Amino acid sequence: MPSGSTELPLSVRVLQIITAGWLAQAVSATAELGVADVLAEGPRPVAEIAEATDTHAPSLHRLLRASADIGLFTEHDGKVFELTELGGTLRADSPSSLRNFAIWTGLPAERHAWAGLADAVRTGRTAFTEVLGKPVWDYFHDHPDVLGVFDRAMTEASRQIIAPVVAAYDFGRFGTVVDAGGGRGALLAAVLASAPGTRGVLYDRPEVIAGAGAPLRDAGVDDRAELVPGDFFDSVPAGADAVILSNIIHDWDDEQSRRILVNARDALTDGGHVLLVEAVLPDRPRPSPTVSLMDLDMLVVAGGRQRTAAEFETLLADSGLKLSRIVPGGHCSVVEAVRA
Repeated sequence: MPSGSTELPLSVRVLQIITAGWLAQAVSATAELGVADVLAEGPRPVAEIAEATDTHAPSLHRLLRASADIGLFTEHDGKVFELTELGGTLRADSPSSLRNFAIWTGLPAERHAWAGLADAVRTGRTAFTEVLGKPVWDYFHDHPDVLGVFDRAMTEASRQIIAPVVAAYDFGRFGTVVDAGGGRGALLAAVLASAPGTRGVLYDRPEVIAGAGAPLRDAGVDDRAELVPGDFFDSVPAGADAVILSNIIHDWDDEQSRRILVNARDALTDGGHVLLVEAVLPDRPRPSPTVSLMDLDMLVVAGGRQRTAAEFETLLADSGLKLSRIVPGGHCSVVEAVRA
C-alpha cells in the first residue's frame, strides 16, 4: 500500500462486507422497538427511552451505541441519544418511512430463507420453500402477523417509487386504467390524481380488496375508481386502455409471468398498453448493487427475478406483446408494451 494511503486493508474491507448482516439486523431491531418514534420530539437519555420502549436499559444502550455509529442517532454525554435525519426514516409517521421494511428484513422468515441462498444457487430452487417448508404465499396465509408486516413494508417501498413514476409517465392519455395486483390503491390514486380524465379499476385478491381503497378516498379520486376482486392468474378485467403491473412480474418465474401477461394482454382494448413498473436490471453492474441484491431476494423468497431490458423484451414477446419503450422513473422504470 502506498505511503500515506487511507485505503483499508483488504481483510478489513471484506470484514465490513461480511458483517453487514449484523448492521442490517441492528437497524431492524431499532425499527421494531420504535426508538425513532420515541425520539421524535427531541433527545432523551437511555433510561427514558428504555422505559418508553419496554426494554432492558443496558442492552438498549448497546443497540443505540451501535446504531449511532452507523448514523441513525447522535450520542451525547450522559448516554443521551438524538435522532438524526437518517434515523428519521424509521419513524412510523415519516413520509419517507421504511420502518416496516426494516422490520420485515429482520423477521425470522426472511432471515432464515436467506440462510438457504447457497443451496438455491446450487439447485435453482427457491430458498424460502426449501427452508420454511412451503412457498412464501402459503406461509403468509398461515402466518397473518408476518403477512401484515410484509404488506406494510411493501406499501412503504411503493410509496417511495410512486411519485417519480407518475411524474415520468403520462397516464392521462388512457381512458381506463386497470391496476392489477394494486394492493390498497396507492399507485392508482396517484395515477388518477395526475390524470383527471382517466378512470381506474383496482384489481386484487378478494381479501386485499376487502381492506383497500383508503388511498383513493384520501386523494379524492374514489368517484373515478372501481374496486374489483379477482386473481390475475385467472383473468384481468376487460376494457382496459392500460393494465399496470407494479412490481408484480418480478415475483414470478417466466412461466407464471407469461400467464399474468397473457391475461393482461387479453384485457386490453384496441391500441391498449401493458405497463410494467419494475426495477430494470442493468446489463453490467453499477456502483449501487441494490437491484442485483433485489434479484437475489427474489431467488431466495419468491422464486422470481429482476430482469434486464433484453429479458423483458423476450418475456413480453413470448406473451404476445411487443416492448415499445422503457421510461425511467427513479428507482423503477415503466416498461411499456403493446400487442404484438
